[in-house]
Amino acid sequence: MHAAVYGLPPAELAEIPDGAAQVSPLIPGSIRLEDAGDKSLEALVMLAPPGTVERRFAVAHALRAVKAGGRMVLLAPKDRGGARLGRELRDLGCSFSEEPRRHHRICTLVRPEAALPLAEPIAAGAPRHIENLALCTQPGIFSWDRIDPGTALLLANLPPQAGRGADFGCGLGILARAVLASPKVTALTLIDIDRRAVEMAERNVADARAAFRWADIREPDPTLARLDFVVMNPPFHDGGAEDQALGQAFIRRAAESLRPGGLLWLTANAHLPYEAVLKATFKAVTLRASAHGYKVYEAKA
Repeated sequence: MHAAVYGLPPAELAEIPDGAAQVSPLIPGSIRLEDAGDKSLEALVMLAPPGTVERRFAVAHALRAVKAGGRMVLLAPKDRGGARLGRELRDLGCSFSEEPRRHHRICTLVRPEAALPLAEPIAAGAPRHIENLALCTQPGIFSWDRIDPGTALLLANLPPQAGRGADFGCGLGILARAVLASPKVTALTLIDIDRRAVEMAERNVADARAAFRWADIREPDPTLARLDFVVMNPPFHDGGAEDQALGQAFIRRAAESLRPGGLLWLTANAHLPYEAVLKATFKAVTLRASAHGYKVYEAKA
């Protein structure tokens, strides 16, 4: 590939080079930026990630992959990394032009000839094993360095499952490991839109009954049919902004995937409006737990 685009930059803010390959970890089927050869790209456009460690890792890999003299455009919303993007580029030895537009900061530069200090941000954002969690993980994955309270509440209230099931938005595989502790589970499909999460889940869930899929659960999947159960802690942010419709889409997909009588176990922030869609798509909905701003529901198809 001669050019790449990371993420989905707004078309009105950044022109995508013809034939650019998509390299975002959040777009299923795209190529890994980490796998691009050193100085192999002539151009790159990046919607920089919001998290500091993740963003510095991605920007450093972009600078590694683009050849000297190659054109780069990096942008981010001002309130999700854009205000810091310029300083981080200077710290990496880059000169650039910067402009504000439509609540974004846009940095345009030519990749310098000189060697750049990329080793530290690449190492800081790389996969690693966290001993106290006994998990392989990577910055940028949801709740990458802790068990989030919603998941913890579901783990404390989830009974043993049985039959064929799925973990929608599997993350690091924490829920899946608990589900697979039941010998009555015959198969479990772990699905996430984040390639890094799927890769880490494969490391964390060592069980022959588990299958892993990098996919957008909102897209139809005929292999997910007549399941006995679904577990999930659905996301409610898309591109850094709260999107309640995202979790509602997860709920509808679960209803479509379960057999009659199959069960959905869902954990979510208490403020999210999920009860209406649960009651509209399932025969019975029961609140099983509520604590620390989170709720756990059991819903029967």
